[in-house]
Amino acid sequence: MTQIFTVHPDNPQPRMMKQVVEILASGGLVAVPTDSGYALVARLDDRDAADALRKSRGLDQRHHLTLICRDLSEISHFAKVDNTQYRMLKHATPGPWTFILPASREVPKRLSHPSRKTIGIRVPPHPVTQALLYEVGQALVSTTLIVPGDDKPLVSAEEIESRMGHALAAIVDCGNCAWEPTTVIDLSSNEPIVVRQGRGNLADIGLA
Repeated sequence: MTQIFTVHPDNPQPRMMKQVVEILASGGLVAVPTDSGYALVARLDDRDAADALRKSRGLDQRHHLTLICRDLSEISHFAKVDNTQYRMLKHATPGPWTFILPASREVPKRLSHPSRKTIGIRVPPHPVTQALLYEVGQALVSTTLIVPGDDKPLVSAEEIESRMGHALAAIVDCGNCAWEPTTVIDLSSNEPIVVRQGRGNLADIGLA
C-alpha cells in the first residue's frame, strides 16, 4: 500500500522526511514534488533503482536518468566539469535546468548512458526536494513522473496514487504541483547543445 505524506510546501515536517528516507533506504520508489513537477526518486546506492525507475516509466537503457543533487559541490562529485562549465553551473544552480555531463567514476555504470557514459544532473530549488536531499545526505536518482503512454506528467498526489500507486512505496504531497519542464542542456561535447527548451531562460546563463 502506498503511503502518502502530506507536508508543508515551504517547511516540510522533519519527522515525515525521516520516514520517507527510511522508505528509500528499504528500496522503495517515492514520488516527490519539484519545481518542474513530480519526480520519481530512489537511492543512488540501490542496485535495483535504475531498473525500477525505467520499468515504471516504460523507458529503455538509453534514456538519461537524472541525479538530483543538493548543491554545486555535489555535482562535481558525480560529473566531470571544466572551468567554463563550472561557471555556468554556478549561475544556474539551484534552478530549472538539467545538464547532461560526462559521468565521473562515482556514478554506477547502471545509471549512466550505456554508450556515451553521460548522466543528467540538476539541483532543484523546491523546499521539499531540498529537505529530502539533506535528510538523505546524498544525491538521489530520478526521472520525471509520467505514466507510460501519456505525454504529460501527473500533478496531484491523488492522480499519482490512482494511476501509479502499484509501483510506488510513498508519495510526498504538498498540494498540486505545477508542471513546466526544465531546460535540458548537453555539456558533454565541445559546445553546449540545448536539447529541450523549458523554464530556464538561456540568457541567464549566457547562452542566448
